[in-house]
Amino acid sequence: MNSILKKIFGTLTEKPWEANQAAIDSKHTGQTFNISNQMSVVIIIFGISSVLFSLIFTGYLYSLPPGQDTTFILKTNMLWINTLVLILVTYFFDKIRRDFNNNLTSNIKKNLIIVGALSYLFLILQLILWYQLMIDGNYVSTNTYFSSFYFFTALHGIHLLGGLFFWGKVTSKIFKLEERDYKKEERSITALSVYWLFLFIVWFVFFTIMFVYNDAVLDWCRSLIS
Repeated sequence: MNSILKKIFGTLTEKPWEANQAAIDSKHTGQTFNISNQMSVVIIIFGISSVLFSLIFTGYLYSLPPGQDTTFILKTNMLWINTLVLILVTYFFDKIRRDFNNNLTSNIKKNLIIVGALSYLFLILQLILWYQLMIDGNYVSTNTYFSSFYFFTALHGIHLLGGLFFWGKVTSKIFKLEERDYKKEERSITALSVYWLFLFIVWFVFFTIMFVYNDAVLDWCRSLIS
């Protein structure tokens, strides 16, 4: 992180119109950061997704129904099971990344299969949670609390499906390669690992906000202002 900041602010302080700097720039290869194409795509997706999820957060914060039990979703057992599954996916993806770093490639295939299976399980469990909520009479149209939940989890699921599409492509390549050639897909798997970590962080932040932002907090904020 420090090296990246130094590069960014170091570039801002350069004076390309001076002869010495012009000579240095002429020898530059054009690459500022040592980031793979796969990671560059993930960073772009981060930016776009962050804007979309931020809009959901903002809409939720400014339209929370008065008197709504903001811990309602958190009381459902299925939500915590889903969260545990998402944690396990993130763990196994990070394990694959660490195995690459330590040249331990014997478990790469197995762990990739586990990642895919857990990700699909997460989506299925999320649909089951939706079904349970609707059976109890909590629909998208019930209020903005539930509409925010449905919209967020739907968008989160779409992002996960997109990640699974690329997971499928990378996994199929791994299965066609000899173990000694797995390194060819290391950058792709590292990028996917970071992508899944991002999805977990977004999931965690959203439900933290749903828990924290409630009538009690609002009343406390108003008391501070008054």
